[in-house]
Amino acid sequence: MSSAFEIIFCTCPDKDTAKKLARLLVTKKLAACVNILPGITSVYTWEEQIESVQEHLLLIKSSKECYQAIETTLFKHHPYEVPEIIAVSIERGLPEYLDWVDTCLSLK
Repeated sequence: MSSAFEIIFCTCPDKDTAKKLARLLVTKKLAACVNILPGITSVYTWEEQIESVQEHLLLIKSSKECYQAIETTLFKHHPYEVPEIIAVSIERGLPEYLDWVDTCLSLK
C-alpha cells in the first residue's frame, strides 16, 4: 500500500508563500499534511549565475494519484518561473498513518 504515496518537495521564497500554498493544497484535499521547513539555503545556477538564497521547503504528503493536480496547482500559484516540484515515492510507512493520509485526500 505505501508505494501509492509520495512526498513532494517544493521550495518557496518566503514564509507567507509557503503557508499560502500549504493551506491551498490541504484545503483542496490534494495533501493530507504539508510541513514547512524554514531557513533552508539553496545554492543553484539560474541564468548562468550562481545564486544563494534563503527559502522555505514544503514537504507535501499525498498520493501518486494526486500528483498531477498538485503540480498544476503549485505551478499556477507559485511565484517562481520554474518552481521546484519533485516527488519521491514512500516505500514504507506506519500503516495507520498512511490510512489517515488516504482518508484526507479527495482523489482516491
